[in-house]
Amino acid sequence: MSKIYVFHGVNLHLLGVREPDIYGRTSLEELDKKLTSMGEENGAQVECRQTNHEGEMIDWITSLKPTDFLILNPAAWTHSSYAIFDALKGVQIPTLEVHLSNIHARESFRSNSLITGACLGQISGLGTDSYLLAMAYAIEFQKHRQSEEVNTTETANGSI
Repeated sequence: MSKIYVFHGVNLHLLGVREPDIYGRTSLEELDKKLTSMGEENGAQVECRQTNHEGEMIDWITSLKPTDFLILNPAAWTHSSYAIFDALKGVQIPTLEVHLSNIHARESFRSNSLITGACLGQISGLGTDSYLLAMAYAIEFQKHRQSEEVNTTETANGSI
């Protein structure tokens, strides 16, 4: 069965505490509960993870199945990790890059994402709503993908 994964990058375990004027007051635990509930209400399996270790993030990415979907906040790795970009390109999992803050309206070094080129798109600047919008998209993407699989199977079996 396919899953929607939400991978949070470096320092996001401090969500709600670190610079709340930029990143908001919602804790990572609260955000993960919202995302998991939203997925479950729509029949999707959701798994959320956070790491401060780039190699661990790469291991997680490269362990995904082709039927999975990834919502990724690479955090500070956005601007520095060719390795995460390469991992995403290597597995070709449908991925949305998310950011709580508008990375294009902050310091100039933050506006350059090395990750976006390996993703379907990017949602940024909307606080935790960036994640919720990404989850809504992921749910619809997976529903569409599953209906395509059903149609393909029915056609192959002569049902259509």
